[in-house]
Amino acid sequence: MKQFFANFRGDAFGGITAGVVALPLALAFGVSSGLGPSAGLYGAIFISFFAALFGGTNTQISGPTAPMTAVSTIIIAGIITANDGSVDKALPAILTVFLIAGLLQILLGVLGLGKYIRYIPYPVVSGFMTAIGVIILITQILPALGYYVKEDLTYVEQFKPMAKQVILEDILKEESGEEILNIEDFEDTIGRASLISEEEILQEAKNLAANESSGVMGAIRSIPRAINNIDLLELVLVIFTIVIIYGFKRITTVIPSTLVALLVMSGVAVGFGIDYRPIEEIPTGIPNINMDIFTGFSVNAVSPYIFTALSLALLGAIDSLLTSVVADNMTKTKHKPNKELVGQGIGNSIAALFGGIPGAGATIRTVVNINAGGKTRLSGMIAGIMLLIILLGLGPIASKIPAAVLAGILITVGIGVMDYKGLKAIPSLPKDISISLAFLKLKLSSEVLIMLVVLVLSTFWNLVYAVGIGLVIASLMFMKKIGDITGSRSEVQPLKEVEWPDEKDFPRNLKEEVFIKHLRGPLFFGSTDNFQQLQKQIPETARYVVMRLKRMQYMDQSGLYAMEDMLLSLQKKNVMVLFVGLSTQPRYLMERIDIIPDFIPEEHIFEDFEACLDWINSNVEDVA
Repeated sequence: MKQFFANFRGDAFGGITAGVVALPLALAFGVSSGLGPSAGLYGAIFISFFAALFGGTNTQISGPTAPMTAVSTIIIAGIITANDGSVDKALPAILTVFLIAGLLQILLGVLGLGKYIRYIPYPVVSGFMTAIGVIILITQILPALGYYVKEDLTYVEQFKPMAKQVILEDILKEESGEEILNIEDFEDTIGRASLISEEEILQEAKNLAANESSGVMGAIRSIPRAINNIDLLELVLVIFTIVIIYGFKRITTVIPSTLVALLVMSGVAVGFGIDYRPIEEIPTGIPNINMDIFTGFSVNAVSPYIFTALSLALLGAIDSLLTSVVADNMTKTKHKPNKELVGQGIGNSIAALFGGIPGAGATIRTVVNINAGGKTRLSGMIAGIMLLIILLGLGPIASKIPAAVLAGILITVGIGVMDYKGLKAIPSLPKDISISLAFLKLKLSSEVLIMLVVLVLSTFWNLVYAVGIGLVIASLMFMKKIGDITGSRSEVQPLKEVEWPDEKDFPRNLKEEVFIKHLRGPLFFGSTDNFQQLQKQIPETARYVVMRLKRMQYMDQSGLYAMEDMLLSLQKKNVMVLFVGLSTQPRYLMERIDIIPDFIPEEHIFEDFEACLDWINSNVEDVA
């Protein structure tokens, strides 16, 4: 227990800072999901606290994230549609799916599957993250323009005939389920139908109109009407929110710019008495467990969503463990992936019970925590407590936040979540596949093709299926490449005691200064984890590293960036790297992103070890 509070001051400051950063994002993600700002806040509170308490990454701050919210929004919209557009009727099924997703995450951790997350190739992750950004941007166009389809009565009017039909079908289903629908009682059915009010029809028509404009395609279809019904005040609030978020970062990064934008724009809107649209009211007090999850549980009602829950669990696992890797790099520690999955699963399960949306490890909030002094899991728990205090004390005040401000925040999130590193690399990657279309023959990069397939399918079809298809394509292309290039084992060999024959004459007095590393087989997305262990093998006395690459004949984009990260780290330690036997394909990739010559100049690349040994004898001194 004493060790738990050993860094209390740093953890407290880190947790409070991360909680402050999380507040506007939690509210925005809640609104974006369709369940309201309180759902985002509940998710942030419970996931942050319990994922930190039971997780395997000491400094990780968890909560609703852009990828998890994007997938959750699709799930929520689908279940609401299946429940006649009623959020209240759909809520138990929605939260049950979220609960099952959390339980499946716990199972993934217990089964020890966390270590397999690293096998997802970079182009799949890149395409997915960029798609998340595109989805957020497109779906925030309507609220940014101040257009809410349920208020467009001219448009809603078109759905009234369909709405009446839906209500009649519901009556028939209800009576059929009660087993009273027969010839004798059919007059009662007609009587109930005649009692349908205009208000009921209008409400159902609004629900149908909202469903029609939901998602990416729905938003695109609604843009012309939104432009014709634009609310300039809402648009101005959005624009100024975005300007403050980006502008304040140029002044200082000590205070989160999203929080500044939230406070300033909300203060202006309230202080000047502007007629703006506020967010939904946030309930005060500690939320209650939604018992309808259990009392209304039905296997038949939930079974269609089991695969959806598994997909959400896998996405949360990927999202969290990627953030864990970032935390490891910053703190020079090693997370426990399986324990982290258990912690995330517990957090998501408890959040679902209280009506919160699911989440995962949040990279920006984790980085803020570490930079502010957080070192132990206590920091994540304090972040959750901080948000709970805000909920209990400032709920009514937070309910006055303009919806347009949260739309502006989400737009900056969408811009920031896209993978610009992968997008910038598109022109540089080698065109290694040919596609023939009638009389047209195209040469494309397989890495770019995978990224674009995942990007397009995720944006316009289904996020989870897109990732699965991307993985299949990546696996098939990888197997073909490896079959073409080498029939040997695909692995990065660790350092061995046995020297290669041409190393027998290596000067014994330079063993402390020069470290020799052998790489065998391709450096690809499945071997980068082993490759990253290289730095741990290098002794502190080494000032030079000789990398023998003759047997590493292939490198993919994941391997390329792993090599870049390793070289950058060694450069910071003033360790010089020498390449021996560099093959054509890896060299081509490294030249395209300037690893050669920025990190490895031409004079440090040798055809064979004999030439490298001559250079070492001439330039390396024994400092022992």
